[in-house]
Amino acid sequence: MDNKIKTLNDKLALAKLGGGQARIDKQHQKKKLTARERVMYLLDEGSFEEIGALVTHRAKDFGMEDQQFYGDGVVTGYGTVNGKLIYIFAQDFTVFGGSLSETHAEKICKIMDMAVNVGAPLIGLNDSGGARIQEGVRSLGGYADIFYRNVQASGVIPQISAIMGPCAGGAVYSPAMTDFTLMVQDTSYMFVTGPNVVKTVTNEEVTSEELGGASVHASKSGVAHKTSTNDVECLEDIKKLLSYLPQSNKEKADDISFEFKDEVRDTLSNIVPENPNKPYDMHQVIEGIIDEDSFYEIHKDYAENIIVGFARLGGKSVGIVANQPMFLAGVLDVDSSKKAARFVRFCDCFNIPLLVLEDVPGFLPGTDQEWNGIIVNGAKLLYAFSEATVPRITVITRKAYGGAYDVMNSKHIGADMNFAWPNAEIAVMGAKGAAEIIFKREISKADDKEAKWKEKEAEYAKLFANPYSAAERGFVDEVIMPETTRRKLIKAFSMLENKTIAKPNRKHGNIPL
Repeated sequence: MDNKIKTLNDKLALAKLGGGQARIDKQHQKKKLTARERVMYLLDEGSFEEIGALVTHRAKDFGMEDQQFYGDGVVTGYGTVNGKLIYIFAQDFTVFGGSLSETHAEKICKIMDMAVNVGAPLIGLNDSGGARIQEGVRSLGGYADIFYRNVQASGVIPQISAIMGPCAGGAVYSPAMTDFTLMVQDTSYMFVTGPNVVKTVTNEEVTSEELGGASVHASKSGVAHKTSTNDVECLEDIKKLLSYLPQSNKEKADDISFEFKDEVRDTLSNIVPENPNKPYDMHQVIEGIIDEDSFYEIHKDYAENIIVGFARLGGKSVGIVANQPMFLAGVLDVDSSKKAARFVRFCDCFNIPLLVLEDVPGFLPGTDQEWNGIIVNGAKLLYAFSEATVPRITVITRKAYGGAYDVMNSKHIGADMNFAWPNAEIAVMGAKGAAEIIFKREISKADDKEAKWKEKEAEYAKLFANPYSAAERGFVDEVIMPETTRRKLIKAFSMLENKTIAKPNRKHGNIPL
């Protein structure tokens, strides 16, 4: 045993020499890091405390008793990121391909329990070939133990998964149940069944990258919330993400010092075009409202007709949900509804106020949308906003049509403050379509049908396609000039800071999954 301890200490000493942010040079940054290097890079220098370094597996079949490795393929422990406590596990692909054994799972479960009990974020760095087949059902049971804890920790502490190598089979379900999943391009992949199984069952020829690579999950499936070009960039993304989050659901995210001045932003006055059918980039509106360079976008390449992400406003962390007129005119569809609903629920779990920037012409029509459940998926977003008790503010920048007006954090579903810019259009539908329906008989009888149509379109627009009718009913709290938006929002969120709502006494609601 003395020889084993000596070997272990030598290994740990070598690992510590190779760890630490300062010791990973630029050339090395482009390569895959070891499990220990990843841990050392992510955590503040000298803060890592390892748990379970001497653990070995218990398997005795298939010659496994002769293959003992300290740590059993996973590095676990705790440390700090920017001075804040976090718990972490990093799977080591150099030990049995990072495969999960009974003891490997026990190590992960131990720190998951500690993270929940203490109230601190859990970071999982995944790099594993899957279940250790030499252990049979014991490894499968280990996965289930982890899954169960993912669910118990959900909404209690932030859970972040980084896929930094293979993640296949049952292993994919743990990251899927965490709050955010990050992937590294070209070196990581996730799938339930691999290319060989796919070929056998469906006769499809597909590579691992095509089946479950980072770009696929970032743009098509929506499984990945963020992608990075290498391990170091991925770890930096985790650090930045953590800066917007609280330690647990019992706390609020840390504020950054801020001095309130005039906060008028003239650039906001010229972003929305006079032509209501011309697109503009909602990112410009976001940048004109938030603290400088503070936007951290989530799910950037998935369902691009809606934007979600974190930002700082007056030094405080906020979650932003915004329609994007540059893509599909900013309509709500199946994917954008799911994307936004998940983000809204996360923010509500962890006391992060919500800012909604609305320019939505409605829900996307068509058989594809109806057959893929736009009804139930649109209801997810409606449910998420209606359920949220954090401070919620909406700014209507241009269009707010039909049922999408209700869904996008309207006053009717519990929004605290609703603002509109002067040219905002709040109506059941666009003036052109509405005029065609309402004045159909008059238009059909007119000598110049086109002229009559335009006349009635202007009449409808004057009566309904503006924010003042809604403001008269109290559905919009104030019609504001675009350049004053930042100032209004900072003051409104400050006013709402101590908002509390008593929830109904129930086990949980039944969101339309």
